[in-house]
Amino acid sequence: MKHNMSYIKNVALLISLLLIGSQPIFAQNTRNLSLSEAVDLSLKTSKQIRLSQVKIHEATATLNEAKGNRLPDLSISGSYLRLAQPTIDLKVKLGSSSSTSSDQKSSAISVDQATYGMVNASMPLFAGNRINYGIQSARYLEMATKLDADKNREEVIQNTIAAYSNLYKAKEALELVKESLKESKQRVNDFSNMEKNGIMARNDLLKAELQESNVELTLLDAENNWKITNINMDMMLGLPEEMMLIPDTNSFSHTTDAGSIADWEQKALLNRKDAASLVLREKAAKVNIKATKSDYYPSVALSGGYLAADVPNLITITNALNVGIGLKYSPSLLWKGGPKLAQARARLEEIQISEESLNDNIRIQINQAYQNYILSQKKIDVYNVAVDQAKENYKIIKNKYDNSLATTTDLLDADVAQLQAKLNYAFAKADAVVAYNNLLQTAGLLNIKIN
Repeated sequence: MKHNMSYIKNVALLISLLLIGSQPIFAQNTRNLSLSEAVDLSLKTSKQIRLSQVKIHEATATLNEAKGNRLPDLSISGSYLRLAQPTIDLKVKLGSSSSTSSDQKSSAISVDQATYGMVNASMPLFAGNRINYGIQSARYLEMATKLDADKNREEVIQNTIAAYSNLYKAKEALELVKESLKESKQRVNDFSNMEKNGIMARNDLLKAELQESNVELTLLDAENNWKITNINMDMMLGLPEEMMLIPDTNSFSHTTDAGSIADWEQKALLNRKDAASLVLREKAAKVNIKATKSDYYPSVALSGGYLAADVPNLITITNALNVGIGLKYSPSLLWKGGPKLAQARARLEEIQISEESLNDNIRIQINQAYQNYILSQKKIDVYNVAVDQAKENYKIIKNKYDNSLATTTDLLDADVAQLQAKLNYAFAKADAVVAYNNLLQTAGLLNIKIN
């Protein structure tokens, strides 16, 4: 009897481990949901995807800013000034035939305001290729950000598949426990009639009733977990929390051949988005070193401008155009630029070490994912055989029981073992799908396969 109760508790625990969460609710709406629909909805509502898009926009804006450095700079300024009575001492003659001295004329000039406007333009001609290097670096970083977004997309897809698997497990557990409870009720009814007719001992009836109570408790856990998984799935997909989702069992009806580990390793090294992103960031770091070195070169720019000014009673300037070439060079960079260059080189070395570490981790992750998928396929085969064995065992025990060759405890244990085998088989099929998609994600192929 203790052995029988232990089986029931194990079944209840196995179902409870699917999800632990909040209080159950009662659904009013239902919706059939396929795995592909779940993935599409999660991609549309994922905040992680939205954040990735924002980062891409930011990287694109940085690239456009770098490209803008090749364009000319243009500035326009102007002022209107009120002046106190200034002392004006002109150093040039005013060119009058009058006999009045220049000092006398300048002192007679009254100046109380001034207006001027300027337009200046500068076009870079040479800056040690700093501008081109900045554009190249920004372009590499934009491409790396897009690859990071693809990696985040794969994570969202895999999380959705895992959540959908839990939904399927909860649904299968609920249906199997309901079926078991129905059989337990029928058994109690049969045993009750036999006990009334004096064919069965009271103790055997109590054993059957106790098992029925335990299955009812297991059903309560299964119903609670079913509702919780629905709530979690609804929130993940942006659906109303009261929506009851019905998973498609066909999504877990087949498995895919595992292939060879060597092929998976090769695919991972070619398709992993994080590895490709690091390669691009390494290129950006190398370009950044070149850009840092370009600070040691002078900058040459073509400049031009226009000036207009008006000081009433004194001077008016129009059509004052200027054009020329400007040179800028800072010799202090010869002894101040070293630390900045050292930082750029350290950043490159850091990325290169990260690449080496990631390549090692990719091989480890691929091997783990591959072995987990192989294990999940083997479990399906084993549990499939176990289901047939449990059914056959129940038939044999039932036949022995009907012929008084087996006890009630033996019969109830065989029934629980049959339920356990069915649960294990259903869960193994769901776990295999998750394991295969995890293998795809580890190889960088999940986006491709889903699309």
